Amino acid sequence: MNTNPTDPAPRDSAARADARARDFEQQHSRHLRALAYRMLGSRADAQDIVQDAWLRWSEVDPSTVDNDRAFLSRTVTNLCLDRIGSAQSRKEHYVGMWLPEPLVDDAQDWSPDPQDTTEFAQDVSVAFMLTLERLGPVERAAFLLHDVFGLGYEEVARHLQRSEQACRQLVSRARSRVKGEYARCQVEDEERQRLLYAFAQALVAGDVEKLAGVLAHDAILITDGGGLATAIPQAMHGGDRIAKALVGFNKSVDTATLRYRTAVVNGLPGYVLYTAEGAPLQAVALSPAGDDAPGRLQAVYIIRNPHKLQHLVASAGQSVPVSARSGSL
Repeated sequence: MNTNPTDPAPRDSAARADARARDFEQQHSRHLRALAYRMLGSRADAQDIVQDAWLRWSEVDPSTVDNDRAFLSRTVTNLCLDRIGSAQSRKEHYVGMWLPEPLVDDAQDWSPDPQDTTEFAQDVSVAFMLTLERLGPVERAAFLLHDVFGLGYEEVARHLQRSEQACRQLVSRARSRVKGEYARCQVEDEERQRLLYAFAQALVAGDVEKLAGVLAHDAILITDGGGLATAIPQAMHGGDRIAKALVGFNKSVDTATLRYRTAVVNGLPGYVLYTAEGAPLQAVALSPAGDDAPGRLQAVYIIRNPHKLQHLVASAGQSVPVSARSGSL
């Protein structure tokens, strides 16, 4: 063991390690987080996966790797597939409806690259994440790697250790399901904000008729409490039914003690509700209906599982009191 304090070797080694860590963070971590979140639907699990990938990468001799990004993407893909396998039984016993862990005001940090214009690259909407969740794990990985992250079939095959033909079939099948089950909705920011405030004002005022008028006739409500918070166990359909349910629930809560902040939740207009002490109660994402029902909301997603809201504690200071008098929320 070299104990010579003047020997530059340890300092050089530490400098190389620091430079490699910076390169990982600057060049790869965003891409890897984006991949892991879309695979798992959990920002906490995605961060764990990326940290695990870094630990493995730090032990690899970089001179033995031809393509750093491909190596790391393959590592994260396999770690995610392993995580999905171990989590499958937990999801089978999940209480009520499952929704992804919300990305609040930072969805862009979970996209591969802001310049990436592939069809689904910037899409982390709840509806898209639910569609991905309905794909098989390997099918989901193949679709994401090819259609979202732009890898060729040869590289996808290496990632998944399958033939190119098998990967083409996986992607084709997944693409058909995604296109059949999920329709992207492009709505101007001004309209998104109008819908958010119309929804909030009607809800706080307890006006069922006005709230129903903001919702499409075939709107859907999905709430996720994970068995740890009050939630509707199944999806609810119909604007009138949803309006009555939401107003009824809101009347059972002392809103005078609550605080809120408007937010972009998984790329959708929404808000986060907090207790007076700053504990997050729920994150709400509102999905506009677009051309199918102009000026209305197609879906309301409410995440109430406290385990999925822990990361929102830090932003409680940005919240303001709910005010029924001003009709704000």
